[in-house]
Amino acid sequence: MPRMLDVSDEVRAEIGDEEANRLLAGENAPGSYDCTSCRTPGDSERERTSTVLFIGDETAVLAFAHATCLPSQVVQVTEEQLLGAVKSINGDSVDLEPEQVVPQQAVLGVTSGLVLITGELHPALVVEPTGPIVRPGSTAVGDDFLPLLIEQGFMPVTELTSLPPVLHGWSVLLAMGQLHAVLQPGPNSGQPVAWWQAHQPLQVTDGWRAAANKHQQVLMFAAPVGSIGRQPREDLLRDALDKAAANGKLVASVLPLAGT
Repeated sequence: MPRMLDVSDEVRAEIGDEEANRLLAGENAPGSYDCTSCRTPGDSERERTSTVLFIGDETAVLAFAHATCLPSQVVQVTEEQLLGAVKSINGDSVDLEPEQVVPQQAVLGVTSGLVLITGELHPALVVEPTGPIVRPGSTAVGDDFLPLLIEQGFMPVTELTSLPPVLHGWSVLLAMGQLHAVLQPGPNSGQPVAWWQAHQPLQVTDGWRAAANKHQQVLMFAAPVGSIGRQPREDLLRDALDKAAANGKLVASVLPLAGT
């Protein structure tokens, strides 16, 4: 039976017309699947389904997603990320480690949580380095983390009473039900590149993922080292964000979901 599949031109270009046509005819496509974004069941015979091709250095994995969660697209990931994602699908454990930011190569802590703003819960990422960040090539002593982000379009936040503006060109890649990367515009308006990329895909809660899929966007907060800390509960995280904002040590933007 033909499937209700979306196969984008870029996915077709990678897998070839013959394979794409087999998918559309239902020969190689599963009827039921777990959505690679929200991880809930889908049925390509009854609802529009996107084909999402993850390409590593040597391996490619074709996955399926609700069309309402992700568009059909090609996602470039590292081979390590791809193997980690496959492990997560198979139920193997995934170790979480401090991540790295590109191109500064500074170690960052990334925390996910739900933040209440204007009476509604929004999915948020809180980014805090483990040490001061200076401008690339600079030998000065100091911390340029917030000025660098403000130059990229992030807005200083003094209180968490309203959503900051959307930062177009940036996005949050949530795939296979896990957080993979924060993407920024590539050079010369090219393909997006990773500003932050998970060494291993980061787990998020069902509530966080549901809120992200509902809003199709994610709040990203950033603060200098020592401003937030690793908070074990969302109420403590909110208190730390409020304090950082009041002290002028917080920037934020709304980033579209999924790297589209």
